[in-house]
Amino acid sequence: MELSDNARAVLKKRYFKKDQMGDIIEDEKAMLTRVSENIAGGNKEKAKRYFNIMNSCYFLPNSPTLMNAGNDLQQLSACFVLPIKDSMHSIFDAVKNAALIHKSGGGTGFSFSNLREHNARVGSTSGVSSGPITFMKVFNSATDAVKQGGTRRGANMAILNIDHPDIIDFIKAKEKNTELTNFNISVGLTETFMDAVKNDEEYELIAPHTGKVKKRLKAQDVFELIVEMAYKNGEPGIVFLDRLDRYNPTPKDGKIEATNPCGEQPLLANEACNLGSINLALMVKNGAIDWDLLKQTVYTAVDFLDDVIDRSAFPLPEIEKQVKKNRKIGLGIMGWADLLLQLNIAYCSDEATDMGREIMEFVDYYSKERSMQLAVEKGSFPNFSQSIYKKGTFLREGYKMNWADLIAEIKEKGIRNATTTTIAPTGTISMIADTSSGVEPIFSLVYIKNVMDGEKLLYVNKYFEEIAQERKFYSKEIMEKISEKGSLQEIDEVSDDVKRVFVTAHDITPEWHIRMQAAFQEFVDNAVSKTINFPNYATKEDIYTSYMLAYQLGCKGVTVYRDGSRDEQVLNVGKKMREHDRTRIEPRHRPETTFGVTKKVNTGCGHLYVTINIDETGPCEVFTQMGKVGGCASAQLEAIARLISLALRSNVKVESIVKQLRLIRCPAPMWSKGKKIHSCADAIANALIEFLEQDGNGLKKTKEAAGKDQLKVIVESPSYDETTPVGSMCPECGATLEFKEGCKTCPICGWSKCS
Repeated sequence: MELSDNARAVLKKRYFKKDQMGDIIEDEKAMLTRVSENIAGGNKEKAKRYFNIMNSCYFLPNSPTLMNAGNDLQQLSACFVLPIKDSMHSIFDAVKNAALIHKSGGGTGFSFSNLREHNARVGSTSGVSSGPITFMKVFNSATDAVKQGGTRRGANMAILNIDHPDIIDFIKAKEKNTELTNFNISVGLTETFMDAVKNDEEYELIAPHTGKVKKRLKAQDVFELIVEMAYKNGEPGIVFLDRLDRYNPTPKDGKIEATNPCGEQPLLANEACNLGSINLALMVKNGAIDWDLLKQTVYTAVDFLDDVIDRSAFPLPEIEKQVKKNRKIGLGIMGWADLLLQLNIAYCSDEATDMGREIMEFVDYYSKERSMQLAVEKGSFPNFSQSIYKKGTFLREGYKMNWADLIAEIKEKGIRNATTTTIAPTGTISMIADTSSGVEPIFSLVYIKNVMDGEKLLYVNKYFEEIAQERKFYSKEIMEKISEKGSLQEIDEVSDDVKRVFVTAHDITPEWHIRMQAAFQEFVDNAVSKTINFPNYATKEDIYTSYMLAYQLGCKGVTVYRDGSRDEQVLNVGKKMREHDRTRIEPRHRPETTFGVTKKVNTGCGHLYVTINIDETGPCEVFTQMGKVGGCASAQLEAIARLISLALRSNVKVESIVKQLRLIRCPAPMWSKGKKIHSCADAIANALIEFLEQDGNGLKKTKEAAGKDQLKVIVESPSYDETTPVGSMCPECGATLEFKEGCKTCPICGWSKCS
């Protein structure tokens, strides 16, 4: 396995086995040996095949399998859906079970649609119900306390049906980015509702515990509210519930009402699914797709994923029982954009969508052929006799393949897995494989990582770098210009034919994003994880049109993100300010004499001394000093202090300054007096908080001015939690984050947050 520097860093941090002291005790070869031998269950021939398919990066399983196979956890699935019924017992069982799943490394999805609306009568207590959103906050708080597999925060998906009486509150539940931070939320849309939207009609809100109509709303108004919230910050997403259940392979075993956190895996209650992805970028040989290699890779990948089911230690007995009744697997792809670059095909073209349709049909067809062969060897999944395969209702309209004969053969011989295909997010595993993520386009052709002393490290897409060298327009200056623009389209040094093929996510119109998702969905049992990226200047009408197109083309759900919509924009300058004839603020003059306190704060860089002075109005200046440090660090501290002083004398609230400084990270965080000090900036924020808490030393007036309620907000509700990046920067390495496949993802170090 040839690894990039980024891939090796990610493996060391999250995947390689560690001893009890936290020291790494394996490398990539040892990791793949551990995984392949564990999944093969002692079969040496299988272990060799599994090792080779992963070592070549032709295929990689989902992260829990790489992390946990052969380790103590042995929990290998990524996706879980838990049931929630309309009772306190069921709700808090689900909270407990979700915590166990997060601890084992999985993500959870829920439908809250069975819970009665807020203020509905509860007969057992003669009280009233809290409603779904209040209970979602309970789940959110529980998730905060548990890290997935000890490495990252858990992720959840909440779905509420469009006809639930609390749907309006749900749609607006994440209007503030500080709410429900461990949840993705999606509205479950029905065909009845979509017809009402198209016909400009009303539809009914129905109480789930009584079945009675509570209210009628105009469908168009509700749909436009969904669009407005998605425009503001990308949530809620939408899922088409009737489609999820229409493709349910075992309808007698229950109804599909929810998905995993990123939406690509619809599941029954208490069901789980293990996923894996084929690297399409490596399926190109001599400028063409190697179909024989792809077929053999599909066969081995299906064997691997089916064995994962038998090797996994599931977190709950009811989950193990349900999983083994249906034996669902989800084989998908990554490296799609890189494949197109190699074939000189533009992402936004009919040629690309046709190619995607052809490749996914091929993967789907041969995954089912191999699953049928496994059924002959080992037996079909236990629910096969009641499934759509046995009843002859499993249908595929062929594009290039002859499905009729295969479907007839499956009906006769059986099939090992109720589903075989899913297109999942591949954030970190695509980084390990050094390829593009899932079916997403390239997000950026050039990344820049800023390191010490102002040095900039360039990370250039290898296919783009190759053509740039070949066409002789490669230079550090041009690459930096491309990284700043985020696109080639305004780079004069690059020819039009290169610009046509090497497009990035924001060069592609939403229509082509949707068309690509729909092309792959035609031959995927489950669903396709994809983000429809909009430029910042996109309109609500653009999002509205995209949602309707997704419904029209057969997508099962849609996630959108308008660039920059989740970043807090504190200042607006330029034309808008001029229109309102605003004047710029002149800070008040510093008096001849000020007085205050100096606080010593231990940081990872040394002892930091923070002096906070006040004048007759309140806090007016901050000075900082750190031991004998000099050079850039000293200059940066002085700059921070000067800007804080300027803000204070301009009557900016101390609370607002604290919110901007708190939890900024540096490479050397440390604990001091029971608090984690993330950086020198964070240390200054903590000093300001302690300053507001003082009562005496001439500071009583300042505390009274701040007010106890405001102080409580600062201390207990910081602007950012430990897992949230400042603005759009990675909290671990400082690189620019991407928003794709429903997650914020760092292209440099692999940090991700799926909510």
